[in-house]
Amino acid sequence: MAFPPPRLLSLQPTSCAPRAVSARHHGGRTAPELSGPTPRVVVVTSGKGGVGKTTTTANLAASLARLSLPVVAVDADAGLRNLDLLLGLENRVHLTAADVLAGDCRLDQALVRHRALQDLQLLCLSKPRSKLPLAFGSKTLTWVADALRRSANPPAFILIDCPAGVDAGFVTAIAPAEEAVLVTTPDITALRDADRVAGLLECDGIKDIKIIVNRVRPDLVKGEDMMSALDVQEMLGLPLLGVVPEDAEVIRSTNRGVPLVLNDPPTPAGLALEQATWRLVERDAMTAVMVEEQERPKKKGGFLSFFSR
Repeated sequence: MAFPPPRLLSLQPTSCAPRAVSARHHGGRTAPELSGPTPRVVVVTSGKGGVGKTTTTANLAASLARLSLPVVAVDADAGLRNLDLLLGLENRVHLTAADVLAGDCRLDQALVRHRALQDLQLLCLSKPRSKLPLAFGSKTLTWVADALRRSANPPAFILIDCPAGVDAGFVTAIAPAEEAVLVTTPDITALRDADRVAGLLECDGIKDIKIIVNRVRPDLVKGEDMMSALDVQEMLGLPLLGVVPEDAEVIRSTNRGVPLVLNDPPTPAGLALEQATWRLVERDAMTAVMVEEQERPKKKGGFLSFFSR
């Protein structure tokens, strides 16, 4: 199957009015309209590791909390958790979901509240270098989600940071989810894995799947050395939740344990993630619109020729 060469894009929401994350970009609006019953259980997944899935989860959770929407962020990686590091909570995780399921503590005792974002709580599936007992099975997070629904103050969102791969950890993470955010980068290896994961999500009954294209470099897109967001969207055939540009501030934010969306002034990647959060809340999507441009010499071969073989 052949695909067109990369194209320059302008990115617009599906509705007529432009949307962003603050009142100055929202025509005076200060909060999005929450769509659907709560709590909404959303799994953030990718298939391939290293595409920015955990960074996306941390920033979506922080953005939701800034909008006064209570959120529980769940790190579903049983052996290699990192979400606590990105949220700056690594020294405060003493109890986990494994302890709750073993009867050693209550669920509310395992939830770690963020000091700066009172509407954000973290729940880790287990401690590093530990394994869940086999008896827990794939329904571990289903039980956790049900318990959060029945709690005195249920959250508006439960965000599940899915481990890489499609093994037992993946099955456990997607079990309670009703929606999915599929994070990918515009390269052929990530896209192959994302396409496979999208099929598995649909087989599991998750139909509301949107994609975030991460680490996009407009200069490479312009030079036809990187696929555009429109190319990615057409290849995967899924609605577009957001496009996040390559941003050096992401590394600084990660090392500080402070979500990127808390930066002031906002960075390009932080602003893109906040915009994606608004669309997630409102069950909206964005449309990649092709921009008219001057004729450029066509390159022979290149990465897109991979798909036409």
